[in-house]
Amino acid sequence: MDSRTSTITLRIEKLRDAMKSQGVHAVLVPSSDPHLSEYLPERWQSRQWLSGFTGSMGTLVVTLDRAAIFADTRYWTQAEAELAGTGITLEKISSAMSPQFIDWIIAQIKPGQTLAVDGQVLSLALAHTLRAAMAKAGLQLRTDVDLIDAVWTERASLPLAPIYEHLAPHATSSRADKLAQVRAAMAALGQSHHFISSVDDVAWLLNLRGADVDYNPVFMAHALLSEQDLTLFVGAGKIDAALQARLAADGVRLAAYADAAPALAALPAGARVLMDPKRVTLGLREAVPAHASVREAINPSTLAKSRKSAADAAFVREAMAQDGAAMCEFYAWFEQAQGKERITEITIDEQLTAARAKRPGFVGLSFPTIAGFNANGAMPHYRATAESHAVIEGNGLLLIDSGAQYLGGTTDITRVWPIGEVSAAQKRDYTLVLKGTLNLSRAVFPQGTLSPMLDALARAPLWAHGLDYGHGTGHGVGYFMNVHEGPQSISKAIPDANMAMEPGMITSIEPGHYRPGLWGVRIENLVLNVAKPTNENGAFGQMLAFETLTLCPIDTRCIDMSLMSAEDCAWLNSYHAEVRARLQPLVSGAALAWLMARTEAI
Repeated sequence: MDSRTSTITLRIEKLRDAMKSQGVHAVLVPSSDPHLSEYLPERWQSRQWLSGFTGSMGTLVVTLDRAAIFADTRYWTQAEAELAGTGITLEKISSAMSPQFIDWIIAQIKPGQTLAVDGQVLSLALAHTLRAAMAKAGLQLRTDVDLIDAVWTERASLPLAPIYEHLAPHATSSRADKLAQVRAAMAALGQSHHFISSVDDVAWLLNLRGADVDYNPVFMAHALLSEQDLTLFVGAGKIDAALQARLAADGVRLAAYADAAPALAALPAGARVLMDPKRVTLGLREAVPAHASVREAINPSTLAKSRKSAADAAFVREAMAQDGAAMCEFYAWFEQAQGKERITEITIDEQLTAARAKRPGFVGLSFPTIAGFNANGAMPHYRATAESHAVIEGNGLLLIDSGAQYLGGTTDITRVWPIGEVSAAQKRDYTLVLKGTLNLSRAVFPQGTLSPMLDALARAPLWAHGLDYGHGTGHGVGYFMNVHEGPQSISKAIPDANMAMEPGMITSIEPGHYRPGLWGVRIENLVLNVAKPTNENGAFGQMLAFETLTLCPIDTRCIDMSLMSAEDCAWLNSYHAEVRARLQPLVSGAALAWLMARTEAI
């Protein structure tokens, strides 16, 4: 047993000792924090600390004699490698939303025994599901104890990064206007107060940004909005006096981060509080006194920020052009350097980041760059490390999934490039994935269509050949905000009314196909929902179409032309003409030559 796995084993044993002292028979450790964030500050990386599994999503369950990680297909190869020797098993689930871990818990512990989970990091929605399942199985559920805190003696403190203002012109709506918009939605629901925990909602509402979470420009805070003012619960010293004064002018006052629950407990009799069960924890919900009522509904800000304004979209187009120009610079260097310099997956990350950093408005990356050559590309969330990475040499496919944060938008793009000779099987996979991207990109659909209904359009070319992929096809993208946001999701998710496609939404289109141990293919663009005129004079309502925002050539050397239709070729040629026209003024020299070569019509 190496030092890493022995460390994990010791941590699990310490947790089991704490469980025994509390009379607990199983512990649920979600990938979560008090804001239910996707990307977590170090303090709340409990699942990773306990298990050694570094994937961004996954659920750990520990009993007195077993431990298991529940992860979806994106992480199976990674989890098997990272869990080896730890005594923790991988339970493969179909999607991140699968409740399979609940059935596993019920099978492992006996009626009358106790499952514990920290209510301060448990979503209210999941708490409802857990309580019902535990009660039906005759199990006890405790949410009042944080057993991780008892064993993680060197746990990190709260993040200390300062908070800053997202300013005009890139902040296209004022803080006062956004507050008024959310208050109007709150009033329409008959609510006197609204409690917000999701960090991207708080940042959007107040035109503030931070650096508490890697890659996403957000900060740890809660907000309590009333009909007259807003209290922002945030760490001391994170907001300077000048910004505090500007916030006060808009009716925003500051309070200590730890005071959020006491403030809820102090709500007056008759208060009517709006809370989003998917975006607030059980612990905070339970702080609301019995003399106040709670209405569970989606945060109005979640819907509002998903619908970018025309002014937002204009800045996003500028950011996409700058991002595309940076990629032209990088790929020109990359193709020239092949065979002359030693290039690794880490080199690619460094060079691509450096090219983006030169561009106006660049703030940072929007997620860790994924550069995966051949077998590494078959792991959708692979990341090269100093200890484990590939050299780009020989033959095969190189998958690069990357993105950046700009003051005027957030980017996310995946491309696949041929290295040396490419096989017929690789070309077939590449072309079928490309056809899926084109299929969905050409879609026209009624406004209000539930986004999961569009998923099959991207999968159909793969399905026709008996192929598929395990991840979703598309996620919402923020405006200088989280690279993953809702409420829309083009996936196999069971739809709800909040997933309706509306004008102004930005979503990824990213079908893929992966052959473990061999290669992976994913081709991703970001698209904007735009109104589509029809010949029916609106008889069937407003139609929407996708405007492709991402500007970067899609490699044509990997295409099996026998699989391409005339419509496919026409779309790709039109896209490449647009990419050339938009990026040509922003590049020169080798980057311009590369752009011209890679946008030739097929």
